[in-house]
Amino acid sequence: MRRLPVRCVVMVATMLCAVALTGAQQGRSRFFSDDPISREPESQDASKVKSRDIDLAPDLLLNLFTRPGDPAAGVRAGNVNTIDEVPDSSWFTNRIYARPISLEEMKRGPNTSEAPATGPWTVTSAKSSGISPGFTAKDSRGVRWFVQFDSARNPRAASGAVAVAVRLFWALGYNQVETHLISLRAEELVIGEGATVETRPGHRRPLRRRDLDDVLARASRHVDGSYRGVAGLSVPGRVIGPFKYYGTRADDPNDVVPHEHRRELRALKVFGAWTNLVDMKAGNTLDAVVEEQGRSVVRHYLQDVGSTFGTGALGPREWDEGSEYLYEGMSLMKRLVSLGLFIKPWQTTPYKPSKEVGRFEGDRFDPLAWRPRVPTAAFLRADDLDTFWAALRVAAFPDRLIRAAAAEARYDDASAQRHLGDVLIRRRDAIARAYLRRVSPLTRFALSTDGRLTMTDAAVEAGAGTRAESYEGQWFDYDNGTDRSTSLGTSKGTAALDAPSALPSGAGAIVRITVKEVRAGTDAAPDVDVYFRRQAGLWQLIGVDRQLAATGEAPPATR
Repeated sequence: MRRLPVRCVVMVATMLCAVALTGAQQGRSRFFSDDPISREPESQDASKVKSRDIDLAPDLLLNLFTRPGDPAAGVRAGNVNTIDEVPDSSWFTNRIYARPISLEEMKRGPNTSEAPATGPWTVTSAKSSGISPGFTAKDSRGVRWFVQFDSARNPRAASGAVAVAVRLFWALGYNQVETHLISLRAEELVIGEGATVETRPGHRRPLRRRDLDDVLARASRHVDGSYRGVAGLSVPGRVIGPFKYYGTRADDPNDVVPHEHRRELRALKVFGAWTNLVDMKAGNTLDAVVEEQGRSVVRHYLQDVGSTFGTGALGPREWDEGSEYLYEGMSLMKRLVSLGLFIKPWQTTPYKPSKEVGRFEGDRFDPLAWRPRVPTAAFLRADDLDTFWAALRVAAFPDRLIRAAAAEARYDDASAQRHLGDVLIRRRDAIARAYLRRVSPLTRFALSTDGRLTMTDAAVEAGAGTRAESYEGQWFDYDNGTDRSTSLGTSKGTAALDAPSALPSGAGAIVRITVKEVRAGTDAAPDVDVYFRRQAGLWQLIGVDRQLAATGEAPPATR
């Protein structure tokens, strides 16, 4: 079965996908002149999308006890291009791995606007959701911010986690809310005209000074009388509520790939494990309608990635968070039958004491065993191609970028900052070992004009594997119209592969190369097929198909 390619996605929105797929199955070209596309087409106007909310309790139960979304098994990610990469879109922007990230970019993260202005804060409403104390307010310039404080029992921990996490997830490619660490005093707070507080669902009353006093009473107060927290900038555009990790938004004509089949959402299985993002739910996402190139599109945010590392809003993580779902019937049964003697690894994991980082470790971390509190439909459908793609990005973080991000927590305890960086580095390396050799680790293919194929072993580069004894390439002249390949011969090499004979030289000619690892025993990674097209005298990479280890089956054609 063929994956639904990005270009066909737009055809779905315009009622033409069925025709396109029928044509493809009858032998139409596999590759088009603009492959591989770098930007997901979002050509339809989304100005009529309406606001919605998601009831979190039913959503939690649905994800915890059922498997929402597409019931078919083994469906590949539907928003990848012909080289098995995720194009930029309103969901995702390629950053780390696709290009170098500077220290200055890492320190800045998503913050392109000025930090909140000093002076009085005009409070417009008290925070009515979540467990951490906070409110909505305008700074002295009139800019609107969502302010959230550290809890009285957990100073600097939650705000530090948010400051670091937004930078990491921004570098990974997700839309993030601009977020700044702030410090303010009670006397700087002014109640704005018409400010209200929600006392129960659907009922609001005027905000009073004692409401603010109640908020601050639950916040961490420093010895100088100030309160530290984070201020998130109001996102541009018209906010329309959260998105789900399955299905599509019916009134958004550009939203045609089911969310459980979007690779950047499946990849949170790996990114979540790296950062311990246990609170992975629809309530921590946000959609907004924005204007782009003269039309309205929906921009998608991971709004709240602060539930990371070893701390929550009110204190350190529970011992089992990151190791078990909220409900695991088999584990519960084993504990009952054994009268509590059944022990799981998390129950014996030692944590380095850290009030600011909380319970976060990397020595016993197993990426394959990591669990959020509640699984999402995208999380459950991640396959080896998705996790490989994600692991490439985690492995691309050098130590210096990780430590630069950790420094933005601005903990009082310098050892806590070092500890956070140390654990992220160890977990990065564990992820590389776990995922980079489940498919062929060869990446960054290039074919020179004289027919020399070079590539990079991502596992070796990350210190997560050893180099193959050699590589073997089977070379083919590929007919794009008939999907037929004519053998050109084979070649072998230890670092690169030379074409066995003269390659076709005509404009538009395509060659296919099947690259195999040569290793002793059965440790060789699965094969990978790469396709190059001759353009303007050069060879351009236009296709990458990795086989899966479990079945030896190549991914379905992308066209």
